[in-house]
Amino acid sequence: MEMKLLIYEFICGGGLAGQLLPESLQTEGFAMLSSVVEDFSRIHDVDVVTTLDNRLKNLKLPVETVFLAEGNEEERLRNLACEADFAVVIAPESDQILYERSRWIDESGANRIGSSLDAIQLTADKFALGNHLQEAGVPTVPGQIVRPEKGPPTDTSYPAVLKPIDGAGSQSTYLIRDEQAAVLMTAETSENGLRGEALLQPYVPGTAVSVSFLIGARSSIGLPACSQKLSPDGRFQYQGGRCPLLQNQAERASRLAEKAVSNVSGLAGYVGVDLVLGEDAGGDVVVEINPRWTTSYVGLRRRTVTNLAETLLDVFQGSRPRIQWESLIVSFSSDGTFTRESNRQ
Repeated sequence: MEMKLLIYEFICGGGLAGQLLPESLQTEGFAMLSSVVEDFSRIHDVDVVTTLDNRLKNLKLPVETVFLAEGNEEERLRNLACEADFAVVIAPESDQILYERSRWIDESGANRIGSSLDAIQLTADKFALGNHLQEAGVPTVPGQIVRPEKGPPTDTSYPAVLKPIDGAGSQSTYLIRDEQAAVLMTAETSENGLRGEALLQPYVPGTAVSVSFLIGARSSIGLPACSQKLSPDGRFQYQGGRCPLLQNQAERASRLAEKAVSNVSGLAGYVGVDLVLGEDAGGDVVVEINPRWTTSYVGLRRRTVTNLAETLLDVFQGSRPRIQWESLIVSFSSDGTFTRESNRQ
C-alpha cells in the first residue's frame, strides 16, 4: 500500500513568502530540500509531496509540488498534512518557527517524523538546555542571560560569545574578544537584530564538530561525526563540513553526543548535536542540540550507498537497519556542493 509523505522546508517552501528571500538562504535551503526530497522519493511505495515558495517556480523537484503564496502557509500546510500519512518539517527552531509548523502538522493528524513539541521547546532554549544537560552530568558551556543594549556584566571574562537564546544557524552570534570590543558591539548588536535577552558564554577553543542521529521509539543510530567549517570573522557562520573525523576524535564526539541525546526525552527523527572537542576528552563540551535536519545530511548521504531517508523511516517505525558506509572522505558546503576522495590507507 502506497504511503503519502509531506516534506516541508521553511526557507524555500513558503515560510518566507511575501518577505525578502536572500539568494544565499535560498541556495542553502534548496540544497537541503532537494537532498531530502530526492532520497525519500527513491523509496518504493512512498508518494512524496512538497511545497515551494510561489516565487520559485523555476526550481524543479522530482515530486508533486504545491506552491505557497503570502498569507496561506498555515492553511495549506494543515490541509496537506491532513492528506498525508507521514510528514517531515525542516525549519529553524528560532522564533518558534519549528515549533509552530510542527504543531500545525500534529494537529492535522499526520505522523510527523520529528521530535516532540516539548523536546523542540527545550532544545530551542539554549540557556534552559544547558542547565538541563549540566544537571544530567553532560559537560556544556556555562552561560548567563544578559541584555546586549546594556553591555556585558563587569565580571565578564574574555573572549566571550554573545548569541540569541533561541537562535539557529549562528544568526546574530558574536565573538567578543575584549572589553573594548564589547563596548563597540553593544550598539552593533542592537542594530542587527539581537535585542532583548541574549546568552553570554565563555569562548571555548577547539574543534567544532557535529554528530547526527536517526531516532525512533525503540532505537537510534548515530551517524559518523563531521568537523564543521565556521567563518573566521567571529560570527561563526556555518560554511560546511568534512567527514569522517580521526578515530579518536570521532569516538569522543560520538560518546558525548549520545550522552546528551539520551538525557533529553522526546527527541526523534533526524537530530544533530554540535560540540567542541578540546585538546583531550576532558575539554569536550556540548554546544547545542538541534531537534531538526541539519546541513550535515547533505555530506553524510554522499558517504553511503544506503538511503539515509529510508533508514530514518525504518528506524522511526521501529526497526533497526544497517548502514553501509563507504571508505571515503567527504568535504561539503552549505550550498550542497561536495568532493569525495578515498580514505584507504
